[in-house]
Amino acid sequence: MSFECILYTVEAGVATITLNRPDVFNAFNDQQSYELQDALKQAKRDAEVRVVVLTGAGKAFCSGQDLKAIAQSENRSLSESLYKRYNPIIKAMRELPKPIVCRLNGVAAGAGCSLALASDMIIAAENASLIEVFVNVGLVLDSGSSYFLPRLVGSARAFELSTMGSKVSAQKALEWGMVNRVVPAEELDAGVEEVVAYYRQAPTKAIALMKTMLNKSFHSDLDTMLEYEAYCQEIAGRSEDYKEGVKAFNEKRKPEFKGR
Repeated sequence: MSFECILYTVEAGVATITLNRPDVFNAFNDQQSYELQDALKQAKRDAEVRVVVLTGAGKAFCSGQDLKAIAQSENRSLSESLYKRYNPIIKAMRELPKPIVCRLNGVAAGAGCSLALASDMIIAAENASLIEVFVNVGLVLDSGSSYFLPRLVGSARAFELSTMGSKVSAQKALEWGMVNRVVPAEELDAGVEEVVAYYRQAPTKAIALMKTMLNKSFHSDLDTMLEYEAYCQEIAGRSEDYKEGVKAFNEKRKPEFKGR
């Protein structure tokens, strides 16, 4: 599968998706959004892929929608754009049965911020930042930010960040629980690789089930989750990884999980 606005590579069980429009800080045009949808589908289909890394080319992660690309479209339906372009991306990320590690190499603004927050883990360079920039052009949160942001930082901070368009530094984002780790910019690749190395060898099926469970917990009560835990545990208990894990424990060695 060939792309023009993103880069897609697979190596040693890791699919790396790079937004590749660095001249506009990887802002989304129509083509990039559809290519990202296709790349996520490809990563889901590929049984060899155990973990996905999402990042941006150049100095930025993603600056959101390319406003110049739609400047001449006076009658463009923004809701249609969300239904066709952005919403499928966010849903594909949350439903992907593999962990997504965001390599936050620079600014993540607007839909780019939403994209980062929809990832499972965020490793940020210390010079990176996140900003819900929608209000600066008279728009509202989209691409899932109204869902993810208050769950990460609480309602008071979410309101402030949304309505004032405040930029959040990587260090502040770490303090507020928006990102998992912050490393010096020159150590970003090493920081990402440390996390990726773990997931590359982890029990992928169990992690996929836990990702689904955690998603479900946001809108479920305790009784529902207790039942769902039992359902998922039955599936996990029938996996090859579980058998290997028990065998390795009894043999006092490190398990060699295959993701099955």
